Amino acid sequence: MNILFVADICGRPGRRIAAELIPHLIKRYDVELCIANGENAAGGTGITEKIAEKIHTYGVHVITSGNHVWDKKDALPYIERAEYLIRPANYPPGVEGKGSVIFQTKSGTLVGVLNLQGRTYIRELDCPFRVGQREIEKLREVTNIIIVDFHAEATSEKMALGWYLNGKVTAVIGTHTHVQTCDETILPGGTAYITDAGMTGPHDSVIGVQKEAAIRRFLLQIPVKLRPATNNLKLCGVLIEADESTGKARKIERVRMDYPDSSRQFEEKADPSDGE
Repeated sequence: MNILFVADICGRPGRRIAAELIPHLIKRYDVELCIANGENAAGGTGITEKIAEKIHTYGVHVITSGNHVWDKKDALPYIERAEYLIRPANYPPGVEGKGSVIFQTKSGTLVGVLNLQGRTYIRELDCPFRVGQREIEKLREVTNIIIVDFHAEATSEKMALGWYLNGKVTAVIGTHTHVQTCDETILPGGTAYITDAGMTGPHDSVIGVQKEAAIRRFLLQIPVKLRPATNNLKLCGVLIEADESTGKARKIERVRMDYPDSSRQFEEKADPSDGE
């Protein structure tokens, strides 16, 4: 079966290109499960109920997230009842929402999706290695096809988790840094791995936000409002072919596509659904 993972959708520009290209990719590659990281989908940081529902209409079945999932005020009540929006599983007990989900594809295949967050250079949470192991043991009671979104900053931590879960899951896909790496591989145990899937959004930017504001923040060390950039839109991610009988990955391929009309700059306009 083919599984499409769409890298971090950044703001309204990211949603625009996702809406244009995800249906095309699903049809072209006969994708049975589409997963997208949506933690920055609302105005460049956070997610709202309205935007999550929009993303589902693009053909996305499961939305993963990370440390910014709480940035919009309506995230907490929504994530508590959302069926296919998950947050990192290694947040402490009592935090709203769930860290994993099992999705049934149109052919009846069950796939587990697990979200974890790193601890290096990000907020200290429970150990993603130990929590991940426990969650995977539960998921494997139902299915041997398991996709892990590891939302982490440090390359070393991502690589370490990839090797730790080698042979235990179908794929470990890194997110968070918004810069697509070119180290996609199938580890010896049959686990597909990439350090970072990249970003779906404006690439003439500093990891998705307007260059001028980011530069000003670095130069002056003062608070500066960061807004999504608008130009050079790309969809990034990975396409994984999984063996349904074994749960092992047969293939992992990077995806990097331009906005269909790359000559036209996307015009960012105020959108109440961004939650700003």
